[in-house]
Order: sequence, then structure tokens, then C-alpha cells
Amino acid sequence: QLQLVESGGGLVQPGGSLRLSCAASGFTFVNFAIGWFRRAPGKEREGVSCITSSGSTNYADSVKGRITISRDNAKNTVYLQMNSLKPEDTAVYYCAADFQPRCTATMMGIDYYGWDYWGKGTLVTVSS
Repeated sequence: QLQLVESGGGLVQPGGSLRLSCAASGFTFVNFAIGWFRRAPGKEREGVSCITSSGSTNYADSVKGRITISRDNAKNTVYLQMNSLKPEDTAVYYCAADFQPRCTATMMGIDYYGWDYWGKGTLVTVSS
């Protein structure tokens, strides 16, 4: 059964850190780019970061320098290390898989509909 399962969300104080995981199963993981997205209450979906099978990455300007994406193809897992978290990072975080060798800013945009599979999300709340 094809699945993307996010984990690692929770409540963290401003300035704190979290590491999210996206575990994939049921498809050939190495053939897919993996992206992280978030949706804050009342806002549109926002692309956070993505990574290709070979490790090329792309980041939204709003998270550059604070968030690092990585993947372990042997474990079919992608990670999102989030540091220096801010209240505006509060959102449900989703991972998605796209049968692509690339990872571009366009693919993280709201008008791109090529992501093939989506997880159900994990909630991150940044609050004191």
C-alpha cells in the first residue's frame, strides 16, 4: 500500500527546534523527489523545501538558513530539521512525492499540480 507518513510535529517554544520525518512505502522511493509543504490556519499552502533522490535541494526564502532537508534512501525517509522556529512557522506540515529527478522552486509553488502522493500531515505549533 502506497503511503507517506509524517511524524515529529508538536508544540515547541519560539527559538526551539523540531525534526520532522516523512516515511514512504509502497513505491520506488529513489525515483521520486520529495517535498515538504505547510498550511497555516486561514492561509494557502506554502512550499517549504524539496529534495531530489541525489540530494539536490530547494528552499523557500522564508525558511532559508533555519531549515534543512535531507533524505535517507535506504530508509525511504526524508527529514526536515527545523531550527530557530518562529510563531509564524505554526502550520500543518505535509510531505509529498513527485516522480521527478528535479526539485525546483516552481514545483514548490501553489500552481504546480504534479505532486503524485501526499501524506496526511503533522501539526507544528510554535508558541510560548
